Amino acid sequence: MCCWSACSPTSGSVAGSSAGPHVAVVVLCWNGHRDTLACLESLGRVDWDQLTTIVVDNGSTDGTAEAVRERFPRVLLLRSNENLGFAEGNNVGLRAAFAAGADYVLLLNNDTVVDPGLLRALVEEAELRPDAGALCPMIYYNQPADRIWYAGAAFDPRRVHNGRHTGYGDRDVGQYAKTREIGRATGAAMLVRRKAVEDVGYLDRRLFLQVEDVEWSLRMRAAGYHILFVPAGKVWHGVSVATGGEHAPATAYYEMRNTLAVCARHFPLHGLAGLRREAAMVVIHLLHARKADRPWTNLRAVLQGWRDYRAGRLGSWREAGPTGGPPPYDVPMGVRTRASDASRAAAA
Repeated sequence: MCCWSACSPTSGSVAGSSAGPHVAVVVLCWNGHRDTLACLESLGRVDWDQLTTIVVDNGSTDGTAEAVRERFPRVLLLRSNENLGFAEGNNVGLRAAFAAGADYVLLLNNDTVVDPGLLRALVEEAELRPDAGALCPMIYYNQPADRIWYAGAAFDPRRVHNGRHTGYGDRDVGQYAKTREIGRATGAAMLVRRKAVEDVGYLDRRLFLQVEDVEWSLRMRAAGYHILFVPAGKVWHGVSVATGGEHAPATAYYEMRNTLAVCARHFPLHGLAGLRREAAMVVIHLLHARKADRPWTNLRAVLQGWRDYRAGRLGSWREAGPTGGPPPYDVPMGVRTRASDASRAAAA
């Protein structure tokens, strides 16, 4: 059982005056205290008045929580004695943010640093577009700092692979300088509207890690919301540091299992068509696994992800449980709307 403790912030955790929407930033961490502290340092320079910063420590064992409490006493620190995964860890932060009265919540990986104008760019665009459920900034690699990791992304559950982000690996020469609608957000840095979460619910905790941002995007789009890429906001990202990098076995496992599960949920195919899509997904993920430093380990991880999908096992890799029961989307604060009911029915 998970045990939570909260370290209350001192006066000033919500900075500035009452002008403008209230924004909460949720930084989820699992170890990596140096990255987490650097992320919080950059957030301290953000240009926004009504700001609450929340750190969700997801069972760290390297002293991250203690370091945050000592260096940033104004931050609201929530601690778990176990790793709940990316999805549920962020859900904990979302609930705390809404309880604090946030109008928008920025979910932010702890291995990121942000530009001071990040929130202003995202929130001002969100205020102009009430139909936007989630907005994502331009995301660069930490090194080299002008190389793009994310300039938007697409996802079609009828196809066989998640696909690379737009601009992946490109040098930024202004080719992605316009705000535009995109197919899916990224959990590395996304601003979500409170009303959108009230309508479609929280992240699916059963996915645990990887592809949960894709599934959330699909639910938002099904409910009539748009996903926007806002290049005026900028973030630099260490990329999957907590899980060992983009080619880590854990990444390979969850990408395989969860991509299959999300495609089956949002665009079910039956008979031969379903088998063809599934086989194509497995082959593509196996080919991708060959690029890893430990290809045989990743190949086994992909196959285990496929087997667990076939067996109906979700949750964490080592503690995957049955998928029976209603989708754990939990619309916050008991809100039920036509959009949330339609999304639940479509995803069930």
